[in-house]
Amino acid sequence: MHAPPRRARLKCEVTSVELKRPRYIIDQHGRKTAVVLDIKEYQKMLDWLETLEDALDLDEAVRQARRFRDYREIRQELQKAGRL
Repeated sequence: MHAPPRRARLKCEVTSVELKRPRYIIDQHGRKTAVVLDIKEYQKMLDWLETLEDALDLDEAVRQARRFRDYREIRQELQKAGRL
């Protein structure tokens, strides 16, 4: 078997995270040194990063895969081994 098309592999769209209004901490020279996010924005950013990481992991797994197996075949094998 060969790899399914890229669109079929990735069910979710990875889009950018938009912050409401980022606030900055600046130093005595007026340079931005840190960003202040409210907790909801921070969690949204972490969720987005996790989704992006999952998409990259999936791309890598598909790229390295030599053979794809049907889900039913894997499930049956796990049931026989008592692992499912």
